[in-house]
Amino acid sequence: MKKKSKKYTEALSKIEKGKSYPLEEAVKLVKETSTSKFDGTVEIAVRLNLDTKKNDQQLRGAIVLPHGTGKSKKVLVLAKGDAAKAAVDAGADFVGDVDMINKIEKENFFDFDVIIATPEMMPMLGKLGKVLGPKGLMPNPKTGTVTMDTKKAVEDVKKGRVEYRTDSYANVHALVGKVSFDEDKLVDNIRTFMDVIIKSKPQAAKGTYLKNVSIASTMGPGIKVDLNSFDK
Repeated sequence: MKKKSKKYTEALSKIEKGKSYPLEEAVKLVKETSTSKFDGTVEIAVRLNLDTKKNDQQLRGAIVLPHGTGKSKKVLVLAKGDAAKAAVDAGADFVGDVDMINKIEKENFFDFDVIIATPEMMPMLGKLGKVLGPKGLMPNPKTGTVTMDTKKAVEDVKKGRVEYRTDSYANVHALVGKVSFDEDKLVDNIRTFMDVIIKSKPQAAKGTYLKNVSIASTMGPGIKVDLNSFDK
């Protein structure tokens, strides 16, 4: 078993075991318990009461956080004509069509974080599904990455759009900012994210929807958030 560092042990001592903290307190603690020398990220983990074996109880989508994520993302847009020009004007890092698909396939090109594609490009991109899928890079209409409005899609990613989806255990994970963010900005980002998750509750879901919410910095301990912090 890996020995915990002195810094981590000190950080852990600031958190009361088993306690759930009001959101504002939890955010203050997540900043205090960050142990990394660099500006760590703040992530949220939400456990939901869903049966993800059923298609109508799976969540997937995207949201633009009001204060961004503090992390810049490189965007590849696969489009032609006006949609390609709009993507260039919006600040996409790479724009192309079949040439870029071939570059990924033949040159193992992955110098980007997000792919946005117009619907006409999807059949050609489909052959790379086995490569892009496991990396979480396959565009999807549910997350706004398959669209004709490439301008808005690029701008959303650059502003701080985060994607979310339930894993097989009905957990949702997302980046909600940086440790260096002001407390009120982190609180605002988290509330915005949670509002979307709560409003996305599937009609087929039974019982108590929110089971657990916790936040943590890159190398810091997890802090449970009191569910009463959110309008359920």
